[in-house]
Amino acid sequence: MDDKQLISEWFHQYSNDIYHFLLYRTGSPHAEDLVQEVFIKAMGAMDTFQGNASPKTWLLSIARNVAIDHFRSQKNRFWDKLIPFEKQHEPIQGETPDSVLQLNEENKKLYNSIKELKGKYRDVLILRGIQELTVKETGEILGWTENKVRMTYHRAKDALGKELEKNEPKQGLS
Repeated sequence: MDDKQLISEWFHQYSNDIYHFLLYRTGSPHAEDLVQEVFIKAMGAMDTFQGNASPKTWLLSIARNVAIDHFRSQKNRFWDKLIPFEKQHEPIQGETPDSVLQLNEENKKLYNSIKELKGKYRDVLILRGIQELTVKETGEILGWTENKVRMTYHRAKDALGKELEKNEPKQGLS
């Protein structure tokens, strides 16, 4: 199988995962464009893929770098201006209810709380908690040891819990 066919196959397998990662990580309404950028970069870097990691892990590493580049180019933008919650990702093929990101009220609260966290906390929460990657895969993507992933994930969950509590509406005494 040549590189173009392999990238095409990976695109069909992993584009939704890459999209959701980029949507949570960047909050950009242009996450679909960033997905394309990930696969363009992957095509150009196929000779560096050694097969030590899974293709999904390798692509998510590229996606993380694309997200960082996106932030560098968008320095003066704020999260609240970036994502319209009504917009939904339209899958490339075979739409199912579970394959479409549904940002209901609870998800909006979670998203708003995640966006307030430090970048490394957002990364580890998205990869471990939302994408459900293993500690090892997360470490490969972030360039961290497994111990650092575990420790940072624990701290990120604590920080997220505090942020969610802070964003809960106060209920008065009756």
